[in-house]
Amino acid sequence: MNNQIFFFFYNLAYQSAFFDKLVIFIAVYFMYVVFLLAGLFLLFYYKISIKNLFKDLINRWREFVLVGSSVVISYVLFKILKILFHTDRPFIVFTQIHSLFFESGFAFPSGHATTFAALAFSIFFINKKAGYIFMVFALLIGLARIVAGVHFPIDILGGFILGAGIAYFVKFILKKFFNLQLS
Repeated sequence: MNNQIFFFFYNLAYQSAFFDKLVIFIAVYFMYVVFLLAGLFLLFYYKISIKNLFKDLINRWREFVLVGSSVVISYVLFKILKILFHTDRPFIVFTQIHSLFFESGFAFPSGHATTFAALAFSIFFINKKAGYIFMVFALLIGLARIVAGVHFPIDILGGFILGAGIAYFVKFILKKFFNLQLS
């Protein structure tokens, strides 16, 4: 089933030059836009002013720690898991696959899916509506990486589960030990 879903999405590639460029943008470069939007969300959602920047940041430190720790821990864990699992990418497994861009290293779990799921879920714990938007961003990035031929669906799904779990764990720790109050 993993291969069938992969080929369903991968067969969308190489049909249109515009679509291929859009997939490459979402799979490779959109992450910078998402990180920027997440930073802006955290700064403006809590109305942090330049005048009182230090005081406002001190008052909202838990939310920044929730998002930042979730992303950093997800990065460390997916790196470790890639070393442990040694899962090949689709273009290695199937010689007929030509990815839209070069990607190296092992595939499982997807680092992009893990990181952006952790980011999306940590934002979800702060603000549900914004969290749903960031979940859509994470889903788009994951799907684009399947279409591009650099990940199997199981790599993306594993990354989403890992990222969501990390965000939940960080939220639990902050709530339990630092009395994190979320909206």
